[in-house]
Amino acid sequence: MSGEPNANPSVNVLAALMAVIEDRRANPPEKSYTTKLFQGGVPKIGEKIMEEAAEVVEAAGEEGEEGRQHLIYEAGDLIYHLLVMLGHREISLAEVEAELGRRFGVSGIDEKAARDPK
Repeated sequence: MSGEPNANPSVNVLAALMAVIEDRRANPPEKSYTTKLFQGGVPKIGEKIMEEAAEVVEAAGEEGEEGRQHLIYEAGDLIYHLLVMLGHREISLAEVEAELGRRFGVSGIDEKAARDPK
């Protein structure tokens, strides 16, 4: 992918990747996988998220260093597709960070109990 974020640890790779995804939404290049995902909308992006989530779970069950590396690889795929969905819905990484910050220090059990019942 051209415009790939720098792998330098001092650079926020997720923010850089999100910026590329947002640029793809605003200026869709014809030969871009991200553009094709955006064109497929929620159904296509959602299908990829579910596929990648299953691969993450499968890789998590693999033993040893090879399994560990496979899990890292699949987690990268899942995170990328999740960021594409956020970009499709025009949700910034900062908004997700704010939501996680709101929950920080709150017990998961307490946070879940405080949600409105559906």
